[in-house]
Amino acid sequence: MLAMNYRGPLRVRIDQKPMPEILHPQDAIVRVTRSCICGSDLHLYNGSVPDTRVGMTFGHEFTGIVEEIGSEVTKVKVGDHVLVPFNIACGQCVFCKQEMYGNCHESNPQATAVGGIFGYSHTAGGYNGGQAEYVRVPYANVGPTIIPEGMDPDDAVLLTDVVPTGYQAAEMGGIQPGDTVVVFGAGPVGIMAAKCSWLFGAGRVIIIDEVEYRLEFAKNYAQCEAYNFREFGDPAVFIKKQTDWLGADVCIDAVGAEAAGNALQTITGRKLLIQAGSATALHWAINCVKKGGVVSIVGVYGPTDNLVPIGNVLNKGLTIRANQASVKRLLPRLIEHVQNGVLNPKGLITHRIPLEEVSDAYRMFSEKLDNCIKPVLIPPSARI
Repeated sequence: MLAMNYRGPLRVRIDQKPMPEILHPQDAIVRVTRSCICGSDLHLYNGSVPDTRVGMTFGHEFTGIVEEIGSEVTKVKVGDHVLVPFNIACGQCVFCKQEMYGNCHESNPQATAVGGIFGYSHTAGGYNGGQAEYVRVPYANVGPTIIPEGMDPDDAVLLTDVVPTGYQAAEMGGIQPGDTVVVFGAGPVGIMAAKCSWLFGAGRVIIIDEVEYRLEFAKNYAQCEAYNFREFGDPAVFIKKQTDWLGADVCIDAVGAEAAGNALQTITGRKLLIQAGSATALHWAINCVKKGGVVSIVGVYGPTDNLVPIGNVLNKGLTIRANQASVKRLLPRLIEHVQNGVLNPKGLITHRIPLEEVSDAYRMFSEKLDNCIKPVLIPPSARI
């Protein structure tokens, strides 16, 4: 089968790889119909996440047709068109029973934090992902969700990560009616977090980035204010000026490890890899939020230390909430929002690219060419 093949930092290509096989009675084999490239994939592509191994196939956002099932699979059948949450979750461990599907204790048993994730580094279990023609899906009675009749696959594929992650970012912020919410990062997740902040009653939503076309897109899609941090000095001073010198009620870090804007963070976190990514956006979130406010983190950082102003967290009395999105928990509500027209996920998609051109797609997305917001890869069988 055709599959994306990671060959080292900034090097991906399309290759022929062996077909996946049923390895456990609860496995399913899915023929991919849509697969996204995520900003989190760029952390892998750029070499920012430890233990990303040559030969891996990335891709944690995908939909597909069930082609084969193990003997214990009862929740889906051959021929079902499913969306597959990026969390690989057993559904039975202590954390899954708390609906913390991103922290499953069985799918990534050698880790102390994150559960299994499709197409990510071996710190997340080392499972091959969906930027391929076929993919093995473990725990097929738990994750795969049949796409409702009439739903556009382009909407469905964004329900595997982008929409739930943006929604949970706003949810974790504990937004109260009338709150001012500041989102750092105008990528797809940041834009969705800004959009979803209105659903929780925000009175004002601000998004901050440095790329003009992304800021313009965010303004139009999420109906929010958008500012380029290159055009003012200290973001904390700027936000305080915007909020009667109090700070925002909620700040959301939707950037993670590859944030720009601070030379020390960039050198230590992105160039030398002394820390687990550049924590610039997290610094800004902590310093921009008001005393007693909430910082919500969905931007991805590597599993080592970061330079974070924890003293400011203490002295300001902040609440910090962070996690991988619990996709399965959120899906019923988000499917309803899509069906009712409250959310329009496919509006984020700017490029639909053949799987065979995955190398060019990564370069376009990474270098922010052609006003790319969200690229979707389409395998040959889904183009017939």
